[in-house]
Amino acid sequence: MADKMADKETKSKVAQLQMLHQNLQTLLVQKQHFQLQLNETESALKEVKDSQQAYKIIGNIMVLSSAAAIDTDLKEKRETFELRLKNIETQEERLRKKSEELQKQLMAELK
Repeated sequence: MADKMADKETKSKVAQLQMLHQNLQTLLVQKQHFQLQLNETESALKEVKDSQQAYKIIGNIMVLSSAAAIDTDLKEKRETFELRLKNIETQEERLRKKSEELQKQLMAELK
């Protein structure tokens, strides 16, 4: 009877570990996506830096705008992406720690 309960608990921990790994993979994809957007924003900021005017894409059209306005928008986007990346990295670290702890528990139980 105790073996069956231990077996169920072990299976539950294995399922939990798999779920943690899936969540970690999802976070890594999101992190990659935001990193790409951050890089694009940084590149756009460099391009706009020496311009007086630039075009801004709104929906399916390009609108002439002042470089200062675009610069402000891009800096706000950069801050947002940096914040999101920091948040994702915090979540990633938390998930990695949980995963390592659970893995250690499982290894101890299986010995």
